[in-house]
Amino acid sequence: MVHREIEHLLQLLDEAYNRAAWHGPNLRGAIRGVTAREAARPPKSGRHTIWEIVVHAAYWKYAVRRRLTGSKRGSFSVQGSNWFAVPKDRSEKAWRADVALLNSEHKLLRKCVSSFEPRNLDRPSHGSKTFARRMIAGIALHDVYHAGQIQLIKKLLKDEKSS
Repeated sequence: MVHREIEHLLQLLDEAYNRAAWHGPNLRGAIRGVTAREAARPPKSGRHTIWEIVVHAAYWKYAVRRRLTGSKRGSFSVQGSNWFAVPKDRSEKAWRADVALLNSEHKLLRKCVSSFEPRNLDRPSHGSKTFARRMIAGIALHDVYHAGQIQLIKKLLKDEKSS
């Protein structure tokens, strides 16, 4: 049986990522239907692309999971940390692979949280001063923030196309 608070945190993660939400599109919904070409295009010079945001979100799901489990750094499947450049291969296949990476990292984070010891929710995570409860809720908020950002980028790209 899943602890009540762990269950609540899992619901937050899912609503922010891929379950129906009252606040509008979740992160997965925001990228649904986005093509590789759209994902690679910055809304303005020097601004992040949808593609960069997707890999960034995957990275932070990985980072939170790593901090919750105490795993060592350096095992993320893309070289680097935090923000990653759009790859040279901007094909639909490459885009779908990075969306699949985001999905995979969400599932791994979810699995980690579902087996997390409730008594450790009010303890700092490994390598952080932030309590685990706050870190888990924070990664859900991170998804919602970037979902909104992607929605704005899509609108900017659409407006640019029609003008």
